[in-house]
Amino acid sequence: MTTRTLSDDGFDLLFRHARTYGSWLDAPVADDVLRRLYDLMKWGPTSMNTCPARIVFVRSPEAKQRLLPALLPGNVEKTRTAPVTAIVGYDVTFYEKLPKLWPPNPKAREIFANNPELVEATAMRNGSLQGAYFIVAARALGLDCGPMSGFDNAKVDHEFFRRRQTPDGEGQEWLPESHIKSNFLCNLGYGDPSKLHPRNPRLDFNEACAIL
Repeated sequence: MTTRTLSDDGFDLLFRHARTYGSWLDAPVADDVLRRLYDLMKWGPTSMNTCPARIVFVRSPEAKQRLLPALLPGNVEKTRTAPVTAIVGYDVTFYEKLPKLWPPNPKAREIFANNPELVEATAMRNGSLQGAYFIVAARALGLDCGPMSGFDNAKVDHEFFRRRQTPDGEGQEWLPESHIKSNFLCNLGYGDPSKLHPRNPRLDFNEACAIL
């Protein structure tokens, strides 16, 4: 059996040498890198191809000023100085896109439309999976990541997920309630390795796994 695998350098880049950064070099992240990041992460599997993750890339100083008041104090400076902060959220109306995303079953939308508990569980689980793909994709493109919680979800949702494009396409409008919920934040850029702390240990296989 022939298998395809990454080199050790690839494993190091994605996992073994990758770190969580809180200090950043003064180097911008271009639009095309963010687009390539999404175009990689979108191929990760989700149940019924639901793809509920929604991402806002906060990069401009004006957008950062809208975000900072929602952060716990310890997260403010690392976010202010990061070239980009991604708000990784999930859409609880993801099922509206199933006619496009899951053509094998034209009635897939109806499985979720009147089942809010299934919707929330599906959106949160698969949106979190996509968030993990997001981090791996970012590392694959040479970016460093600083994923974090430590923020007021309601404030972030109100500020960043209640706006949508107006029907005429000329501006934005406020929605009475957001159908997208924030999951976690991820600072992106090129980390300053001189500011890293010693790496914390991980559990060994026998501490975390079983083969039955």
